[in-house]
This record gives sequence, C-alpha cells and structure tokens, in this order.
Amino acid sequence: MSTRKHLLKFLFITLVALMVNIAIWYYMGSEKALEFLGGYIIELSLSVDNLFLFLLIFSSFGIKPNYQKRILNYGIIGAIILRLIFVVLGIAIVNSFKWVLYVFGVLLIVSGLKIILNKDEDVSFENSKLIKLLKKMIPVTKELHEEKFFVRINSVLHATPLFALLFLIEGSDLLFAIDSIPAIFAITTNPFIIYTSNILAILGLRNLYFLLEKLHSTFEYVKYGVGVILIFTGIKLGISFKYHIPVGVSILIIVSILVISILISISINKRRNPRKEGSAK
Repeated sequence: MSTRKHLLKFLFITLVALMVNIAIWYYMGSEKALEFLGGYIIELSLSVDNLFLFLLIFSSFGIKPNYQKRILNYGIIGAIILRLIFVVLGIAIVNSFKWVLYVFGVLLIVSGLKIILNKDEDVSFENSKLIKLLKKMIPVTKELHEEKFFVRINSVLHATPLFALLFLIEGSDLLFAIDSIPAIFAITTNPFIIYTSNILAILGLRNLYFLLEKLHSTFEYVKYGVGVILIFTGIKLGISFKYHIPVGVSILIIVSILVISILISISINKRRNPRKEGSAK
C-alpha cells in the first residue's frame, strides 16, 4: 500500500475519533469532550515511541512488509484487550487508593527521563528476556513458515519466528501500557473516556506505523518530545491533589511539546541532508 493510502486511512480513523469527540461533547458536555481529546492525543503521541521500537524489531529480524501487517493486526487486537484490563484494574486501584496517583506520577517521570537520556545502542532482540521466556514454553523454529504462527514438526507443536515477534511486540506493548494508561489518569479517571480514546488511537496505529516507516528519519527526535510529555503528565499527577491544571491547558501544553519536537526533527533533518542546488542542472 502506498504512503498516500496509509495517510488517507489514518486521517479517516482520526476523523472517526473527531466525530466521537463531538458526540461526547453533545451528550456528556464540553469537559468530557476535552478529556476525550486529551486522552486521544496522549495515547497517539506516546504511541509514536512504541512504533519506533516496532520498526527496530522488524528491521532487526528482516521481516517483510506483508508479514509485518499480519503481526500488527494481531498486535492491535491484543492491545485492545490489554487496554481494557489495564483500564478496569487501574480505575479500581485509583478509586481504592488515591495515593497511587503519586506512584504513577513518579513512574511517568522516570520513564520520561529514560527516553530523554537513553542513548542509541544496538539491541539484540533475539536475546531478549521475552524471547527466552517463549522458548522455555514452546520450541521456536529458526525459519519462517510463510504467514503461519505455529507448525507441527515430527508431531511436536512449534512456534515460528513470526509468533516470536508477535510475542515480543505484545510484551513491549504491555510495558508501554504501564506508561500510557497512568498518563491519561492525569487528564481523567472516567473509564469510558479512557478506553474509547485509547482504542480509537490504537486503531490508527497500523497505518501510522507504515507512515513512520517511510518518514522515521525525519521525525527521529519526536521521541524526546514524548519523554517530555511523560514528565509533564507525571508532574501533573504528582500535584493533582493540591493544584489542578485545567484539561484545556494540559492539552495545549502536550500538543505544543509534540509540535515543537516535530519542527526540531524536521529542521535537524534538513541540516543533515541539505539539497544540493544545481545538482539537477
């Protein structure tokens, strides 16, 4: 599929999210609509860092685009189920122990600092703890078997490298959800708002992934913006009992951070790759 088609599909899902936002505004009021918008923007912006990780994983294993689509489709289904579990558990914990928001705030600040301070290093995903855990549970073949996740060899069930990648991506998304759900708690604790904003953001991730695959070098510094957003939401949670930052102000700050990081990425990319004037002459 062309970049243009991925962009159109992503814009269509974004339009659906906007329509849901308008419906929430009409039936639930402007405050809930702002909370939905904030949750959607947070999930979408934080997803960018996760998608960069997926790019590294796929390129590390040399997986073809058609196989990537299959893994991403199942990964999105798994993410939807995981988000439901996390939202239900998270809301129950927050309602029972309000002080846990302070803990979430600290975790978000630490995660943000890790993203900002982390240096690009070669990571061997084949030796990751998740892959080692999978190999303890079931044998994994060395070669792909087309798009199959499982095959039987000598009557013994084996997982294929494609399933190993899906397992790795779902495990990565589980860790990602530990950041994204608490971050949305900085905006709202309404389970309907949290879940719907999360799901609509997730549904656009496959097309967003293939857009980033084409343009990841242009937006490589966006991850630092994501780190700053995590720090901001962590601080917001930490001071929420004494000072409440209005949802509208929070959205404005988050969007500003994201836009600035995008502009910085584009500017640095242009300096690195200046157009050679007159080369076509």
